[in-house]
Formats: sequence, structure tokens, C-alpha cells
Amino acid sequence: MSVYKAPQKEFSFLFQELVNYEEHCQMPGYQDVGSDMVEAIIPEAAKFFEQEVAPSNWEADTQPAHLKDGQVITAPMLGGAYQQMVEAGWCGISGNPKYDGAGFPGVVDVAVQEMLQSANMGFSLLPMLTRGVIHALNLYGSDHQKDTYLSNLISGVWSGTMNLTEPQAGTDLSAVKTKAVLQGDHFLISGQKIYITWGDHDLAENIMHLVLARTPDAPAGNQGISLFLVPKYLINADGSPGERNDVKPVGVEHKLGIHSSPTCTLQFGDQGGAVGYLVGPENQGLMCMFSMMNNARLSVGHQGIGIGERAYQQAVAYASERVQGKVAGIEGKAPIIHHPDVKRMLMQMRALTEAGRALSFHAIANEDRSHHHSDEQVRAKSARAVELLTPLVKGWCTESSMESTSLGVQVHGGMGFIEETGAAQHMRDARILPIYEGTNGIQALDFIGRKCLRDGGEAVDELLAEMAATLSDCKTDSLQIASLIKSLEMALEQCRTALAYVLGHAEQSPAVAYNYMMLFGNSVSFWLLTKLAIAAQRELDAGADDRYYIQKIATARFFATQILTRNNAYLASLQQGAETIVQLGAEDFATQ
Repeated sequence: MSVYKAPQKEFSFLFQELVNYEEHCQMPGYQDVGSDMVEAIIPEAAKFFEQEVAPSNWEADTQPAHLKDGQVITAPMLGGAYQQMVEAGWCGISGNPKYDGAGFPGVVDVAVQEMLQSANMGFSLLPMLTRGVIHALNLYGSDHQKDTYLSNLISGVWSGTMNLTEPQAGTDLSAVKTKAVLQGDHFLISGQKIYITWGDHDLAENIMHLVLARTPDAPAGNQGISLFLVPKYLINADGSPGERNDVKPVGVEHKLGIHSSPTCTLQFGDQGGAVGYLVGPENQGLMCMFSMMNNARLSVGHQGIGIGERAYQQAVAYASERVQGKVAGIEGKAPIIHHPDVKRMLMQMRALTEAGRALSFHAIANEDRSHHHSDEQVRAKSARAVELLTPLVKGWCTESSMESTSLGVQVHGGMGFIEETGAAQHMRDARILPIYEGTNGIQALDFIGRKCLRDGGEAVDELLAEMAATLSDCKTDSLQIASLIKSLEMALEQCRTALAYVLGHAEQSPAVAYNYMMLFGNSVSFWLLTKLAIAAQRELDAGADDRYYIQKIATARFFATQILTRNNAYLASLQQGAETIVQLGAEDFATQ
């Protein structure tokens, strides 16, 4: 199993050329966290996650979280790692300084998140879910709730969870049955929730559960769901954890991957009702929870990048050491990294991961601007961009992670199928990503429906105009960049053709949504790779001799010839294949 090294040079280049951090940190609220501070903390974060967390990945996978005597037991080494993470302040990088956070932009936090995700993906879910609770409380919590909970959540002293799913209510949350009955200044919550990530553990001092439930007189369906904050331990007057609330774990799932993360079944109200506090307006809990879900979807998309990076690094290390066969120009038997097909696989992993990282950074930078930019029009435009990009980040990046981690196993050959090498763990861990926080089929429906059809394609047109501006702004004599521009022109035209077709055939959108999402994911991520390649060429033209810039251009060119060309198939399937998808009825799928 290879060691993990954070891609610090890559982060620095994205901050400089994609985010334009020198301008980004001038927005209100960010003036105290300039480039010098980012340059200081990224190496420190890299050192921590490489040395303290990454070694836990394999061991935590072999010691899965489990339930024993009513307690959730996690892998022993995670407790120390979590406490170090809290003490070092890595949980609160983007937290509001008013509540003891460091106040960095989300785009800096996402780099820190990626290092944790690459180091141990299952473990990374613990602070990821807490960030979602913080996000929801920031938007909908009362002043009292913010003052009571946010500081400890931001620091990581307390953790948080999201409780939506019930045995009879998965994607269809209108079927939620958990009850909430008013009693004085609080509600009593009773019911069962399943698939609750880090639903119980002993790493944090307390756990704050955000729970969807219904009050007795609530209307049926989605309009009757409210959101409640249910602490594991009730809070004393001095802010310390008090008596145990009426919520307990009754099961921990045995999963394909992310073994270090306890996925719990939680029972609320066995002793009369768990004390919970209403968050946001009554009967509008779904709206409040979706703010948390959208935040989590961006984080899950970046998990795909983190696990793809770890799988890529391990594949490179193995291919560099494994000697097999002969290659022209290499005397004797050669390490397999010299074989063209192994290079193809490694380049595919690299291109997908770097493209996804650029897409995610671009989305998070827009999210920062949507809240902090001084110009109201820029805030509004950035908010539209985040809405549009979220299903692409979640959907496209996690699909890519499955491809990358599978290739990682293939690079290892037969040894990749053996658990001890660690390559299989990355593939197993990645498999959940296209499923949770809304399956990728749902992301595709969201992208084609809410994000394209609902506004007649206006938000998509804005994005396509940005992509077109790169074409008109590019001035270079480089033949390599010229070839990228030509590929981008073609991708842009394919996006326009796909949008026009979808707007004219809205009734087909459920059937063609996946191909539509993947076509746009390919195109938008390639656009960003092209922008980075142009920036790299500028550095080379100015006399830089760092091979990193040559690698950036080569990766973009590989993407253009080996991945972007899939758009031809996506577009053809979109235009011609809807009928074949829905032709057979449900009864036709039975074995003959």
C-alpha cells in the first residue's frame, strides 16, 4: 500500500489561476485570510493528513465500526486522530469567526477536505456531516440555537448528522412517519431513522441530529415535514452535555465499503420521546434540509476526487515498482509504468481526477461569491451557477471516481483483486458515492429538470457564455493550446445542440437525463482544464521550466482525445435513444 501525498502544487495552481485567490480574498469577510495565510496552512494540513490520518485508512477498513452492548465501537486509532484534528483546528477552517471558526473561504476548506478524504474517506464523513448541520443552522437556526450549538460544532467538539431516511421512506420523503409532539418549549420525537452516517460514536463529546418529522396536525406529503435538532445529550445551562436524550443506535450496517464509518439505525422515543427543537418554520423542514443536502452533495462530489487521487497515487507507485515484460527503449525487463496501456490507464485516472477537482473548486468558489461578493448581481449570478453545478459535481465526479478506482485495481493486475494491496478498498469505498445524498439518477433529473427545463435553459446559457468567452479571450501561438480550443469549440456546440434538443423534447427528459448530465460534466470540466492549460502555457512562454506546466497541458490534451470524445456517443444516445430506454414495460423484465 502506497503512502499518500497531498497535491499541494495542484492546489496552489488552482487557487492562483482558477479561483484568482488574490481577488477572492478581498471580498467582505475574507480580508484577513489572504494568500500568505493559505500558503502557510496548506503545507501544515498536508503534513497532518499524510502523517496522522492516512496511515489509519487500511487498519480502520479491517476493523469496521460495529454495535456492542448498545454502543457503537469505531476503529481504535480513529479516536486519537479525531482529537488531534479538533485540537489543530482542521474542522473549523471555514467556520464563522463569530463562533470561533477560522473564517477561510469554502474553496480553501475544500482543499483541506480533500486531503482528509484521500487520507481516509470513511472517516472524512464525520466532519462532512457536521458541516451540513452547521450550514443548516447558519441559514435557519434561531439566534439562541446558533449561540448554543455552533461553536462546538465548528470546532468538532460536537458532531452532527442528517436524519431523513426511514424503512418506508427513501428518496420519497413524503412518506416520513417520525412524529414530533409539542411539549412546552420543545418537541418529543419518536420514530426510526435508517442509514444515518456516523449516527452514533464516541469520538465527539456530543452529537446533534437534524431530524425530519411530522407534527400531529401537519398536512400530508412533503408540505407537512418539519426539521428538528435532537441532541444525543441534552445541554445543561452552562452549555455542557447533560443527561442522555431518548435516542439510541439499534443497528450498524455491514457495508461493501467505508467500513470506518458507522452507518446506523437510530431509534427515537423508546422512553416517551426524544427532546427536539424546531429549526426553521414548521412544515418547511424539507426546504431547510435541502440546504444541508445541497452542501453535502458538493462534499460528496469532492469525495470522488479525493478517493480518485488516492487510487491514482497508489496505482502510480505500484506501476513504478512492478517489473513485467519488455518495452522498446528500456534495457531488460521494465516496470509496467512504461507500457502504453498502463500509461493509458494512469492518464485516464489523472485526467478524470484533475478535471473533477477543477469543476469542484469552480463550484465552491462560486458559492463563496454568492454569499460574500459586494456586488448584488455577482452574488445572484454566482448563486445560479452553484445551483446548476451542484448536480454535475455530485453526479459527474462520483461517476468518474468509480471509473478511476476500477482502473486502479486493473493497474495492479491480479494483485489488485487481493485485499492486502489496498487497491480494492478504494473501489469499494467509492461505490457508495453515486448512491448516497441523492442517487446520480436523481442528480441527472435535477440537472435536466430543475436546472434546465424550469427556466428554459437561461442558467445553462449563462454557463455556455462563460465557456465561449474562453474561446474569444485565448491568444496564443501554441499548437497544443489551439487543438484544445478546437475541442472546446466542438464541446460547446454539442452542449448547445443537447440543450436545444431537450428544450424541444421535454417529455423525453427522464429517459435522457443521465446522458445529458454526463455530456455537460465532460464539457464543463474540460473547459476548466483548458483554462488551466492556457495558464500553464503562459508560464512556459514566460520562461518557466517546471515540468508541472507541461503535465497540465498534456493532461488536458489526453482528456480531449480520450474522454471528451465520449460526447459523440452521449449526444447520439440523447437524440436517438429515449424510446429504446422506455420501450419495455415493467412486466417485460421478468425472466422468460
